[in-house]
Amino acid sequence: MKIIIAGGTGFIGSELIRRLLDAKNNVILLSRNPDTGKSIKDDSFQIVKWDGKTMGEWARHIDGVDAIINLTGENIAAKRWSEKQKTRLLQSRIEPTRAIVNAISEASCKQRILINASAVGYYGNFGTGDVTEAEPRGVGFLSDLCEQWEREAMYAEKYKTRVVLLRIGVALDPSGGALKRMLLPFRLFIGGPLGSGKQWFPWIHREDVVNIIFFALEKQSLSGEVNVSSPSPVMMNEFSSSLGKAIGRPSWMPVPSFMLKLMLGEMSEMLIGGRRIIPKKLLEAGYKFKFPTLHDALENFFG
Repeated sequence: MKIIIAGGTGFIGSELIRRLLDAKNNVILLSRNPDTGKSIKDDSFQIVKWDGKTMGEWARHIDGVDAIINLTGENIAAKRWSEKQKTRLLQSRIEPTRAIVNAISEASCKQRILINASAVGYYGNFGTGDVTEAEPRGVGFLSDLCEQWEREAMYAEKYKTRVVLLRIGVALDPSGGALKRMLLPFRLFIGGPLGSGKQWFPWIHREDVVNIIFFALEKQSLSGEVNVSSPSPVMMNEFSSSLGKAIGRPSWMPVPSFMLKLMLGEMSEMLIGGRRIIPKKLLEAGYKFKFPTLHDALENFFG
């Protein structure tokens, strides 16, 4: 397949590109920095410069591709959520997505797939019961951000493009992301659950995220919103305890909710809240998780 990736230098995108090239696909990376990805030596890999906002020379590459994968967006947890930072987080997702859909609209061949990232934050961080794709959006900044981001991507359906919206949970791998940050306090013997510990933690192994993208590329019947999280969600207490055992450290020093609110402000809602996310559409479509339980994932990471 010939595939365009935007936002391919991050925690998920970099692993995705490696796997796509290993599978003998042709990959075009859209990047603001032309030096990004130059360490990849593969004749099937190409870097095309874009600004992530406007139509340009990059748009001609849309013609003839089989799929577009959009993983763009500034790290949601990089900075405290000031009003200025909220605007940056939103624009870093809306503008690239709008540019991609505009390019699709002007392409001569429009039958393809757009796989667009989103997040389980769509459902908000507070509520009870199982949360499938049929659950309405929640409240709060993350819900607003995800709803607007998804709406921009869905405009591509007007141009005979199959759109898959990946509502991704907390992707885990010790090489980066949330797990890498969590490991340090545990290794210093000061690890423990965040907040009450009774909130749900919608985790997923990074390898399953990449496998699900491959699955979405091939599964023609899969479209719309898709929960990308483990079929075995756990609460924060259980996650922290299991992580501590996996690396031979105690899980005994919880971080109180009030302290998280003081340190992080509104962003703390991501940590002190959580929903019991169920990947119903993936399971019904026949996807088999490689790491369905937390024990499976931690065993893979730490042996």
